[in-house]
Amino acid sequence: MRLKITPCHSIPTEIKLHKLSAVLEVHFDDGSIFELPSEYLRVYTQSAEAVGHGPGQETLQIGKEDVAINNIRPVGNYGIAIDFSDGHDSGIYSWDLLYKLGLEFPWLWATYLDHLKAAGISRKPNINH
Repeated sequence: MRLKITPCHSIPTEIKLHKLSAVLEVHFDDGSIFELPSEYLRVYTQSAEAVGHGPGQETLQIGKEDVAINNIRPVGNYGIAIDFSDGHDSGIYSWDLLYKLGLEFPWLWATYLDHLKAAGISRKPNINH
């Protein structure tokens, strides 16, 4: 699902990976703190695999409930790349994207779940309703 990303001008002051809970905790310089589940980050990757190369080419990411974050790599001074346990490693998460994902988590997560439900697909790998 392609997201419109607006510059937020906030930068992380701390990024913590909680492996046991599969949550990425991001602290921003404006005082915001977001806890982003690995599944959520995976399904909202902005890589070409998920969003395609133009409008209408998006692919609903399915079966990602158990995905974990294996590694986090810095990308310049503007973001991170995340290596996921399902082999996906090509999405770049800019500071602006991470902020948007944190700020809009309730709405974006509900939207994702609605899309799965409409498609008759479970969050679990290889299970359909």
